Parts: sequence; C-alpha cells; structure tokens
Amino acid sequence: MLLDALRRRPIGELTVEDMRLLISQDIGLPYLLSLALEVLRDNPMAEGHMYEGDLLSAVLTRNPAVWTEFPELGRELRAIVSKLTGLPPNAQQRAERLPAQ
Repeated sequence: MLLDALRRRPIGELTVEDMRLLISQDIGLPYLLSLALEVLRDNPMAEGHMYEGDLLSAVLTRNPAVWTEFPELGRELRAIVSKLTGLPPNAQQRAERLPAQ
C-alpha cells in the first residue's frame, strides 16, 4: 500500500526515506538513481528512517546489471564512495564492482 502511494507522489516531493524504499524495491531506478546520487553527492551518509547511510546502502545493493544499463551513474557513485572511509566490507565490495572512472 505504501509503495503504491509513493509511486504516485511527484518525484520532487520524495524524501530520502521514500527514495530508499523505492530504490530497494527496484522501482523507478532510471529516475530515482540519479536523484539519489544528487543527495549522496552532498551527503553520502544521508539517512532515511533506518540508519546513517541507508540510502547509500540501497543504491549499492542494486543488481550489478543496473550499472551496466546506467554506467555514468555507476561511475558517479564510485567517485562518491571512493571518498568515504570505514565502509562495511560488503558495501566496499559492491562499490568495487561499479564501473571505473
């Protein structure tokens, strides 16, 4: 029910939590990934309602095929992640699989 309501919400009104939920369900990725990267550029550890960095985690845990489809977004995400230290090992491994600069 919540996801249906979020799908109808104008994209400009989505919160970090809304993006996290939709991205984690692979909904609207062509639009939401670029919007999420705008947020992550300014605050890589932006959080919804789960924990610090939950938006980054949602983006990083998408199927690797997404980054084949959107390599420029993958490169941008890799650049954002490359500036971070102390990522959990799983997140670091996923980041290393992103397209190279």
